[in-house]
Amino acid sequence: MINKFVQFFALIILIQSCSGSDQVEIGNKTTMEVNLVFDAGKVVKGEVIDAKFTIKNTGDFPLVIGDVKGSCSCTVAEKPEEPILPGEEGVVKAHVTTQSANAGVLAKMVNIVANTEPSRTEVVIRATILDK
Repeated sequence: MINKFVQFFALIILIQSCSGSDQVEIGNKTTMEVNLVFDAGKVVKGEVIDAKFTIKNTGDFPLVIGDVKGSCSCTVAEKPEEPILPGEEGVVKAHVTTQSANAGVLAKMVNIVANTEPSRTEVVIRATILDK
């Protein structure tokens, strides 16, 4: 009897915690603006490039960044954890390690997956790698 009461109480708490005006509904598509290229300029081989992509939600629903992924193991990306409300901005950060890069032009991609159409947006980090 006590076990059923605990289950019922837990269910009530779960239902109440899911209600709220800032709740994100699955299936709502929105739009965003983002600069597609981050130009780091000239970078000495071995330095880490810290890129930031500012994303603005230009739609009518919260923008949810589901995943960000670099094109290789030298590129690590971070996404905003909270939804970006309409009219607001968030930042996707990416860090590129250049230790193994060859001298010359470097271009690393970061894929951003969100509740937009299309759902995947590719941004690019560019730099010119100089030998030490």
